Amino acid sequence: MKAWLVRFVSLYVFTVAVLLLIGWLLPGVNVGWAALWAGVILTAATIWLKPAVTKLFSGMAAKSASQRTKAGEKLVQFGIVFVVQWIIWVLVVWLSRVNVDGWFWGWVLPPLALLLAWIIYDAIDDRVESHAGALYDRATGGTATTTDAAPAIPSAESRAARDELHDGLTPEQRRMLDEL
Repeated sequence: MKAWLVRFVSLYVFTVAVLLLIGWLLPGVNVGWAALWAGVILTAATIWLKPAVTKLFSGMAAKSASQRTKAGEKLVQFGIVFVVQWIIWVLVVWLSRVNVDGWFWGWVLPPLALLLAWIIYDAIDDRVESHAGALYDRATGGTATTTDAAPAIPSAESRAARDELHDGLTPEQRRMLDEL
C-alpha cells in the first residue's frame, strides 16, 4: 500500500508541476486551477492506462515489424509513443477543465511536452520516490519494512555477473555455447 501511495503522490506532484508549466509556456493551453484535478487524471492514466495502451499498439505493430527497416521501426515506435501521449492528453482535456485553443499549440505540442516530462521523470523517479517514501515514514512515524519497499531491480551487469558465478561462463561464452 505504501509503495503505491508514495508512487502516486510523487508522480502527482510532478504531473501538476508539468501541467502548470505547459499552461504557462504554451499559448494555446489554459490550465490554471484545473491542474489539480487534471493531475489526478494524468497520474492515474500514466500508471494504469499508458502501459495497457502501449502494449496494445506495440502488439499490433509487432505483426509487421519484419517488413520495416530499422529506421522505419524507430519511426513506428515513436509514432506509438506519440499516439499514446495524445490519447492521454485528450482524456485529460476532456475530463478536466483544461482549455485548449489551436490545433498545433493545443493538441500537438502538449503531448510532446508530456513525453519529455515522462523521460525526465523516468530518469529521476527512483530518487523522488525514495525521498517521498522517507517523508511518508517521517510523517507516519514508521520505518520502511521489507514488505513495503519495492524490490530492487538488478541491472543488466549484475544479472550477467550473477549468471557468470552460477556456471563460470561469460555472456559471450554462454551465447557461443547456446549457438552450438
